[in-house]
Amino acid sequence: MIEREKIEEILNRVRPSIQADGGDVELVNIREDNVIELRLKGACNGCPMATLTLKAGIERIIKEEIPEVAEVIAVA
Repeated sequence: MIEREKIEEILNRVRPSIQADGGDVELVNIREDNVIELRLKGACNGCPMATLTLKAGIERIIKEEIPEVAEVIAVA
């Protein structure tokens, strides 16, 4: 089982760079199929670069530290 605290710890490390661009990220859910649901907030919401930030940035970092994570997705 993926620990919520571990995901929050990783998000807290990437959050400052996201906040520097006027956005933020919130952990919504860790599904049973090991998919992490995040909510992009602030300037990230609707930003054309948000998908790249999510997949190439946040997802890559999370998977490096927690290989059992299947995917990271954005939810409304």
